Amino acid sequence: MTPLIAAVFAVAFLYSCVGHAGASGYIAVMTLAGLAPAEIKPAALALNILVAGIGTLQFWRAGHFSWPLFWPFAALSIPFAFLGGYVTLPTHAFRVLVGLVLFASAVRFLFDSPADISPRAPSKPASLGAGAGLGLLSGLTGTGGGIFLTPLAVFMRWGTIKTIAAVSAAFILVNSISGLIGHLSARKGFPSVVVPLAVAAALGGTAGSYLGSRLLAPSAIKKLLAAVLAIAGYKLIFT
Repeated sequence: MTPLIAAVFAVAFLYSCVGHAGASGYIAVMTLAGLAPAEIKPAALALNILVAGIGTLQFWRAGHFSWPLFWPFAALSIPFAFLGGYVTLPTHAFRVLVGLVLFASAVRFLFDSPADISPRAPSKPASLGAGAGLGLLSGLTGTGGGIFLTPLAVFMRWGTIKTIAAVSAAFILVNSISGLIGHLSARKGFPSVVVPLAVAAALGGTAGSYLGSRLLAPSAIKKLLAAVLAIAGYKLIFT
């Protein structure tokens, strides 16, 4: 258990530096630690809620959050995350899909974008459609969807890097809450392993989001995470 707690702390710290909550990392370390998929999904969502809540507060207090950018993505993502959380995938499909999620995370963290861009607000149909799709995927995989929203928003130049990080943190928060409610609506059990992991995640998330929102440049952290997630994704899909 101690190595798993240490790994959760490290994941929470590293992810929260760039406005994420760490679900894909939690999924990787819990899967490699031998936890069952039925435990991993709700545990990852619960840790996500905790760390995303901390990150949202930190980035908001630092002045980076944008409500006009956030709400159209969140509007449809919340019910679709509930739907995704309600659905249980077969074990093999779960591992393959999680592996693909981790590879997507790796690509996202390898993608470096200029710090100074000219943001252009997305259209409402684009925001609503993207939110619905990402919400469903977040609920299915036990992630908050930020690992997909961030690269999309950066590529489309929908905000500055810090603003996108702040919006992603809040997006992860609401989708993780909705996904966990959907999961618990279908299955009543909740894994006890969450309790010790939550303490580690809270400590790591608080430190990482504070540094990321105010002091740290995330480029080196993104490259490190890309390597770790790519390896974990490979193991899940091909072993």
